[in-house]
Amino acid sequence: MDILVGYASAHGSTREIAAHMAARLSAAGLKAEARALETVEDADAYRAFVLGSAVHGQTWLEQAKAFLRDNPDVLGTRPVWIFSVGMPGALRGPWKRLAAKEIPVIVKSLPGEVPHRDHRLFSGVVSPDQLPFTGRLLFRLMGCRFGDYRDWGAIDGWTDRIAAELADG
Repeated sequence: MDILVGYASAHGSTREIAAHMAARLSAAGLKAEARALETVEDADAYRAFVLGSAVHGQTWLEQAKAFLRDNPDVLGTRPVWIFSVGMPGALRGPWKRLAAKEIPVIVKSLPGEVPHRDHRLFSGVVSPDQLPFTGRLLFRLMGCRFGDYRDWGAIDGWTDRIAAELADG
């Protein structure tokens, strides 16, 4: 495979986004595969990376951060795009405006200097079973709503830009 769409997923939403991206890159004529980052044995086998993780507490999951820590030499010499999956789409009112401020916090929390061409924060699926009782209560009190907030148009647009960049060179 030429392109790794690597992911760390807590509840499956990030995995589904990564699989969708890999399929779209493949449909554009590129060789891409979606794979859980903890299962990647040889990062050197890929010529480009689209790496993503679910976001908990404004940081990537540990298995995604471990991949970055374990592969700085490879990631430093190849094109890398990163994406995060959180819940900005579920936020309402003043909380919605705070979502954009989370992006630099997420990137800053990544281990080392991760060279990347772009970073996107996408919304995922937020369901009641993902939160403890107090978390569900707080979530609702903040005016947030459970649901599937993935914006497939935004995901497709970003993936298409990656495909175009890779096709150009």
